[in-house]
Amino acid sequence: MDILEAIILGVIQGLTEFLPVSSSGHLELAKAILGDTSVPEESLTFTVVLHFATALSTLVIFRKEVVEILKGLFQFKWNDQTKFSLKIIISMLPAVIVGLLFEEQLETFFGGQILLVGVMLLLTSILLQLADKAKNTNKEVSFTNSAIIGFSQAIAMLPGISRSGSTISTSVLLGIDRTKAARFSFLMVVPLIFGKIGKDVLSGDLNFQSSEMLPIGAGFIAAFLAGILACKWMIALVKKSKLSYFSLYCAIVGFLAIGYALFLA
Repeated sequence: MDILEAIILGVIQGLTEFLPVSSSGHLELAKAILGDTSVPEESLTFTVVLHFATALSTLVIFRKEVVEILKGLFQFKWNDQTKFSLKIIISMLPAVIVGLLFEEQLETFFGGQILLVGVMLLLTSILLQLADKAKNTNKEVSFTNSAIIGFSQAIAMLPGISRSGSTISTSVLLGIDRTKAARFSFLMVVPLIFGKIGKDVLSGDLNFQSSEMLPIGAGFIAAFLAGILACKWMIALVKKSKLSYFSLYCAIVGFLAIGYALFLA
């Protein structure tokens, strides 16, 4: 992978992590178009690094909220910050369980499975269209809701299912306020990504060769900067209920991906 390709993939990751169009799906499509020949393990490793970059951009955007949550936790009181932190933990559990039990199987989905990406993008399109029409979205995130949203996040580990799209759409369909749904969606993934990075570092799975460091670094920076812009943009769009535009986009890209996989690949 050269530097230009890494930057392109980084920008794609940064934009699509927060926009409800599936970052992992777009990365797999971009890799196929760019002729990337990485084996599934290498492909997934690069994807994890880019996700780490967007997790950092999330911390930058929501730094005040994160500080408040940490302050609340260290006060050891049953307050709003503690409750929110517990809801985040509950939302993480389904993805943690799926990731630990099916890690090897998940890796196989990140090696150019374009047909799968296309089908999953169509499912994302349907979910976004349903959420766009949801009414009475004025509730808070409850403990039960955080578990349901967590299952959506676990399913979104498949390339083509948008993590932000599935979690925000699920939240909105549950009647949760749109702005709070976006905030919860973006914050709930941060501990998972840091946990994944920590696990891979300790296990030695993230073992980069010196020749890979420059492209990976370039992709990381590109994803971080693009992520900051996309995160702010997505929050504004969710408030205005513009998910139908992304639904149409996912449907178009999904059909194109299916056509590519069946007739051109």
